This record gives sequence, C-alpha cells and structure tokens, in this order.
Amino acid sequence: MSLALSGIGVSRGVAIGRAHIILRGSIEVLESPVPDHLIEDEISRFLHAVDSARRQLRAIQERIPANTGVDIAAFIETHLLMLDDAMLVNIPVDLIREHHCNAEWALKLQRDAVVNVFEQMDDAYLRTRRDDIDHVINRIQRILLESDQGETTVLEGSIVLAYELNPAETMMLEHQGIRAFATECGGPLSHTAILARSMQVPAMVGTHGLQHFIRDGETVILDGLQGVLIAGADERTLDYYRERQQREYQRQIELARLTDTPAVTRDGTPVRLMTNIELPEDIDAVSRASASGVGLYRTEFLFMNRLEPPDEDEQYDCYISVIEALKGKPLTIRTLDMGADKQVDGSRRCSNPALGLRAIRLCLKDHSQFRPQLRAILRASAHGPVRLMIPMLSNTRELHQVLSLINDTKIALQREALAFAPDIRIGGMIEVPAAALTAADFASHLDFLSIGTNDLIQYTLAIDRIDDEVNYLYDPLHPAVLRLIKMTIDAGKAAGIPVAMCGEMAGDPRYTRLLLGMGLGEFSMHHTALPEVKRVINSSSIKALVPLVEELLNDTRPGRIPGRVDSLNQNTF
Repeated sequence: MSLALSGIGVSRGVAIGRAHIILRGSIEVLESPVPDHLIEDEISRFLHAVDSARRQLRAIQERIPANTGVDIAAFIETHLLMLDDAMLVNIPVDLIREHHCNAEWALKLQRDAVVNVFEQMDDAYLRTRRDDIDHVINRIQRILLESDQGETTVLEGSIVLAYELNPAETMMLEHQGIRAFATECGGPLSHTAILARSMQVPAMVGTHGLQHFIRDGETVILDGLQGVLIAGADERTLDYYRERQQREYQRQIELARLTDTPAVTRDGTPVRLMTNIELPEDIDAVSRASASGVGLYRTEFLFMNRLEPPDEDEQYDCYISVIEALKGKPLTIRTLDMGADKQVDGSRRCSNPALGLRAIRLCLKDHSQFRPQLRAILRASAHGPVRLMIPMLSNTRELHQVLSLINDTKIALQREALAFAPDIRIGGMIEVPAAALTAADFASHLDFLSIGTNDLIQYTLAIDRIDDEVNYLYDPLHPAVLRLIKMTIDAGKAAGIPVAMCGEMAGDPRYTRLLLGMGLGEFSMHHTALPEVKRVINSSSIKALVPLVEELLNDTRPGRIPGRVDSLNQNTF
C-alpha cells in the first residue's frame, strides 16, 4: 500500500530514489554515573567519537568538487578546526573525570557553557556561530549514542529526509549527489528553500511525519512542484512519475535554447533580466544566463565567516573583480544588510529581530562599517557602471542621512584625489509597507527603486516567512501586497525613474505576466530562474496584459485573484 505525505513544494522537479533519513530533531542526552575504574575507558570512547567525526568531515571534504564555492569549503574547514579545539575536546575530558559522568553528558555540559558565552556576545554574527557549535557537537553525540547515520556513506542518488537542514548542510549534501530532499520544518521563503531552487534540486518543506512514516532505505518519490512525498508506490505510479521526469528534462533542454535570445515581449517591449549574486564566484552565472547585469549584489557575505569586518581596500578589490568580470554590464551593490538580532544596548537583545536594528538602521547608528563600504563602492564606481542600493528604508529622514553621508564621502575622496563616478546612480529598496505607501517621496530623491518582495510580503501580512506554523499566510497575491507593488511602480513612472524587483517573486514565472501588466520593466533573480521567466516574457503581449491586470487588481471578491492569475498565464497572446 502506498503512502503520500503532503508538504510545501519549494523547488520543482521529480526525484525517485532511496530514502536517507538524517537529523531526527534534537538529541536527548541523559546523565549516567561512570565508576572510577571505567573513567579512562569513557574518555577513550569520547576521543574515538571525536576522531570519527573528524574522519567523516574529511571524507566529505574530499568528495566536494574543486570548483565548489568557498562558503561550503569554509563551512567544513571551520568544523574541522572546532574538532581540534581544546574547548570541545579537552574540557569534556576534564568534566568526565571531575563529575564521573558519561561522555554524552560531559559534552552537553560543555556545549551549554560555550553556547552561553556566544549568546552574550555583542556582535550579531558571532552569536549566530552557536549553530556551528551545535552542528559539530551533534555530530559527536550521534556517534556516541550509536545513532550516527553513516554520513561517510555514498549519498549519491538518495532522497534526504530530515527534521531540518540549514543552508550550509544543504549545499554539502547537494555536492554529495543527492537527488532531492524533504524537511519537516521550514517555509517556502526560508534560506534553505531558496537555496534548493538556486541549485535546482527538487525539494519540499513542512512535511510533517517524515520520521514516523518513512523507513530508511525504502524507495520514495518526491514531487517538488506539488509538494508530495510518496512511499510504497506501485509500478503504475512509478511509470507516471518517470514520464514526468522525462517531460521536465525536455523542458530544461528547451529553456537552454533561450540563453542567447533577448527578453522582448511579442509587441516589442524589451525587458531587463538581471541576476542576484552573493559571492564574486557567482559572476560566471551572469554570462551563462545572458543576463543584462547584476540587479542585487548582497555584500553582507563579505562580512561573514570572519572575526573582523573587511576593510575598505578589501571591499574595493572585491567590487573591482566583479566589475571587470561583468565587462560593461551594470552592477547594483546593496549596502550592508545585517544585524537583525543585534543588541539594541549593552544588556538586552531585540525581542523582534525582523523589526529591529538591521540593514540601514544599523549602518546609520554605527558608521564604523558603513563609511568604509561607501568609500569602497564609490571608488569602484570609477571602473564601471555601478549602482548603489540602500536596503530597508522606511522614511525619507533615513534617506537624507544616507545621501548626506554619500556626499561627505565624495568630498573626502576628492580631497584625497581618489577617483569615483560623481553621477553614480543611487537607489532604494522598497521592502517596508511605509516605504511603498510613500514611494513617490523616495522616487523624487533617488535614481531608481527596487522592490524586495520577500520582506514586503512578510511585513505587510504580519507573518514570519520562515515559520512553518504561519507560512500558509504568506501570499504574494494578497490584494494589499499587489497594491503596494503597483503603487511603487506607478511612483517610479511618475518620477521618470526605473523600478526593478529583486525578491523571490521576480523569479517565479507564475507572476511574470502579472508583473508585466503592472508595468514592471526590470526583474532580478537567481540565474537559474531566468530562462523560464524569459520564456514567459517572450510569449506575452503587454498591450493585451494591461487591461486584464487592471481588472484583476480591481477585483475585490475574496479568493478570486489566484484564479484570475492562472487564467492570465493560460492565455495565448
């Protein structure tokens, strides 16, 4: 008898393979006394587990291709270094001797002590390193508890089922050749879900009951489009999904043929398709996708995996490398968007990080990282078409503060005889409802606007977009969201400046025609989404779409908009 579990499909595609179950939630550790004569044996058992964990990571490290991004390599290297740190190795040994306890309990005691230290740190990023501590310690604990899943075994061809996966783990698994993955936790806009789409790995999240209903090693089918996981399928069902796989393969071949085709609607309107990047290594994808340039360069990745922030020259060199690789295509650099859980003062942490001191708010409060970045961006602008983009604006007072800092920086660079583009284009991200409602005010002082739909939807609907308890409320087609988007596009047109969109909505072909009909002329997305969006653009007529979209936006009947969007997508123009 077959069994079907439903979840949220976050990355399309069909995968058929054996289930490989890992990370079954939190690890329960109990204290048990160890007699004096067995203390040294217990210590040996602990040290053997540490060594086993080290061998596992090295085996995984050896399997990762040479062209893998530096973030994955750094992730594994960091964990290997932790396994050589006295903090995680020597102190648990001392605790075993001192408390006459089992290795698992000693490791738990040290984990709690270390995490408490990390939690007290002022720096937001360093506090998040507790996740690395937990990952390494859980690896050792699983070996000690003999529940380790044999992560050195070949995962190629398997479908990973997990309680949760963080982005680094997801990347590591993908490089081990998994076909797909499903998790019990997570939402469609979690970082892991976004990563799955970028890697084009079929995936689903919010699949409750995985650890109770699926057996390790049994054959399962994962449908990342519909959000269905099937176990115990009969041959007829398997044939159906094999046919689906073949159709998906043919679709990818057809999309690849569009690589060198310009994005132009059927009635002759050109549309700019840009890519989002996070690392300089991502720039090769811009050329492969024939993108018009980079619509979003997330600079916060320069500040991660390090104890000290990059200085001005390091940032400048990094920006220059991207500019040179783009060969004349525009580069939109977003200023630092970090600090969501930064402590507001020296003693307490923000109770609601998404609404706290982050992005431009943090930069305006502490100029120590912001001024060097502005100098680096401005200096880089002398070498190619660079646009500077300000994240999370909520009022024009913030904007004028930033513009004043930029002007001061220009004056300082002139004084030092350092070159920069005096007319560098400056834009703002519209991702706070207040900014969308006052988009006309922002447009009058900026050279372009870019709509960040991920946060705009989250803030408009008052939900945490990565919380699987409420992510069913995350709705890009909510009338309020659509009206804020349309308001922003109209404000840009009235001011005579371009409006782009760089959120996940821009890369979802279900919304391409809707956005075209609303007047959006620039889409920025992960490079893997670009071919499908281009296909929709090239098969659409804006003249035909505009009146249909106007009717759709004026339809106030509950639940009607999704159906009307489906009809919009099914029309042949």
